Amino acid sequence: MILRADKGFFDHKLNDWVEQQGAGYVIVARLTPAMQRRLSGLRYRPFGWGVETATFRYQPHGWTHPPRFVVIQRPQPEDPSDQLRLFQLGRYHYQVLVTNLPLQPLNLWRFYNDRAAVELIIKQLKGDYVLGHIATRHYLANETYFHLLLLAYNLMNWFQRLCLPPEFQTATLQTLRQKILLMPAQLSRTQNRPSLALPASGQQEFAWKFALGKINKPKP
Repeated sequence: MILRADKGFFDHKLNDWVEQQGAGYVIVARLTPAMQRRLSGLRYRPFGWGVETATFRYQPHGWTHPPRFVVIQRPQPEDPSDQLRLFQLGRYHYQVLVTNLPLQPLNLWRFYNDRAAVELIIKQLKGDYVLGHIATRHYLANETYFHLLLLAYNLMNWFQRLCLPPEFQTATLQTLRQKILLMPAQLSRTQNRPSLALPASGQQEFAWKFALGKINKPKP
């Protein structure tokens, strides 16, 4: 398990708990004055597009050990409308990450920025799977409800990736409902064998036959 979080989660208690679980983490650091003073004196390694990186060890107040900090330094954008929630010092913007992962600084920064995909998943869970709805007043029942929603989400995603043709693999749940899941069909028995009759409907028929073929011939 790896935790990716913004500066609201920069706390030594959370850090200690995550490490006790044997998990990895990358969290945006809260830039205190003491930490800000370190930024200008670091040795930065240049990469393309004006990006430079540096690392240092530092033990903030209350922390039990000095974790590894990774600094991303970028030139201040010329466009004043560019919204960057980063610390600014002189001509540069800085983003500082604290981590226990062994990734190189640039790879760590890219890994953290992939967090945006998680936010899209949460948005999809709220919109398509009613994740924001609290089903009951009982904690265990709500926890079970939450895990069932995640199970449904995972099953649908694996169904898309493993069984559906490429044009449906990035479709939303609403699109899948309209074009595949709500298709009328007739289940009958011939010589004591079940048979599912699907309507001849172009793309829908092709998608279902494609999926059934994948299901009947799983990969070893």
